[in-house]
Amino acid sequence: MALPGIPSYDLPQVAPTARGPWRPRHDRLALLVHDMQRYFCRPFPEGAPLAPAVANIARLISAARAAGVPVFYTAQKGDQFRPDRGLQADLWGPGMSAIREHEEILPELAPTEGDFVLHKHRYSAFQRSNLEHLMRARGRDQLMICGIYAHIGCLATAAEAFQRDIEAFAVADAQADFSAEKHDMAMAWIAATCGVPLLTRDAVAALSGEVAQCA
Repeated sequence: MALPGIPSYDLPQVAPTARGPWRPRHDRLALLVHDMQRYFCRPFPEGAPLAPAVANIARLISAARAAGVPVFYTAQKGDQFRPDRGLQADLWGPGMSAIREHEEILPELAPTEGDFVLHKHRYSAFQRSNLEHLMRARGRDQLMICGIYAHIGCLATAAEAFQRDIEAFAVADAQADFSAEKHDMAMAWIAATCGVPLLTRDAVAALSGEVAQCA
């Protein structure tokens, strides 16, 4: 039930064409850095896909902060109470321990003053959190999603954003996953049903106030 070992693979170079017509705007966006904790990152090999994804996430964070776009993080707590962990324990076991080596967000992506860190309970960042409230209070109805894992929490968050009438943008080369196949599946599913995949270069442009070239 533990996290699997993850093979090396190249991140997507093209974002699938989305069914939705939405375009990201810096005055409507919030950025979500999803689950970039040491525990979730340790199954990845050195190099691709994690290293380039981390570099792209760092670019997104820098652009968001420079533009005054709110930056949200999700982070689980270790040693979760079994009833609180719920069905996740059946699939993934007890999860992380309450130690720095598990709970810490990667230092190169660490939150700073003014960022928001949400306690993660389920796959979707919206579940049992005040993410939507914090976004609405700041006039934000678009969510740009980066992090891990693309086909689990990132996809679930995009799907729930859609169901809350929040436009979701999945940054395809600023996410990583168990395999290239699962990564591509997640981007294709989001494009077809609930959001807009795009690449880091276009996401950075949107965060900076330029017009993004979404597929």
